[in-house]
Amino acid sequence: MQTLVDGFGRAFPYLRLSLTEACNYRCSYCLPDGYHADGPSKFLALDEIERLVRGFAALGMSKLRLTGGEPSLRKDLPSIIASVSAVPGIRKVAITTNGCLLPRHIRTWREAGLTALNVSLDSLDPARFVAITGHDRFAEITEGVEMALGLGFDSVKLNAVLLRGLNDDELPAWCQYLRERDIAIRFIELMRTGDNAAYFERHHVRAEALEEQLLATGWSLRPRAADAGPAREYTHPDYRGRIGVIAPYSKDFCAGCNRLRVTARGDLRLCLFGDFGIALRPLLQSDADHDALVARIATQLGLKAAGHGLHQGNTGITPHLASIGG
Repeated sequence: MQTLVDGFGRAFPYLRLSLTEACNYRCSYCLPDGYHADGPSKFLALDEIERLVRGFAALGMSKLRLTGGEPSLRKDLPSIIASVSAVPGIRKVAITTNGCLLPRHIRTWREAGLTALNVSLDSLDPARFVAITGHDRFAEITEGVEMALGLGFDSVKLNAVLLRGLNDDELPAWCQYLRERDIAIRFIELMRTGDNAAYFERHHVRAEALEEQLLATGWSLRPRAADAGPAREYTHPDYRGRIGVIAPYSKDFCAGCNRLRVTARGDLRLCLFGDFGIALRPLLQSDADHDALVARIATQLGLKAAGHGLHQGNTGITPHLASIGG
């Protein structure tokens, strides 16, 4: 089997695949005015998705995360999960969702082959949650998370974007939440994108400040698995749960990059904040194009840069995170 290794010696066992650009939330840091379609949906179909995943699996990809927009808006999501989880070589199939449909669908997704779950939950305060997301769905989300904890997932994680003045004082509440739950909360440092410059200036807070708090209160950094996401994860003997910190502005953040991205329209993105995409969709129309697809993916990896340009204010061609799946 070939393997995906770039010119800096980084291996890529992890693919983030967006299923749709659409989202039903209006999060203040991503789509404050809601999602607006630019014509008929042209997102990858089930057969295209399966060919794509087979191509990456042939290059050693073993972990797949389904993202959006909001992936649960795809009515064929259970079929997608079943299809990709059956691809030889795929060991982990995760999803990142806003969680509003969890109580209705989480059992079906688990039965279809989903192995891990990430749910966006930007605040443990229901009123704050509404203010940040534009939706009053806190009760459904937390109900769905509790259901998921009993379904035998390899991991259940929550994601919260760290926002100055909006939710950056909630660490004590999160610690209490984690005391008896086998769950991880991931605090994500707000990233500047193409259309949120003013918001970024108002609400950006360095994630490293949170890490200093954790270390000062007895939390310890945990070793990172080869196919793990970008979070630095901390544990504490008094808490069953874990705290992860995703700090894209920290020193050497990109040195541990192990993931590639494909958009809902079939473009390979070598970096979340890259300046270009590589069209894979023309090679997803027939099984006969498998070898050409594998060759294109492997060849393009040589163009991956050492790191992003966020420190210089370069957000690439990403207008907002919903456009690529974060």
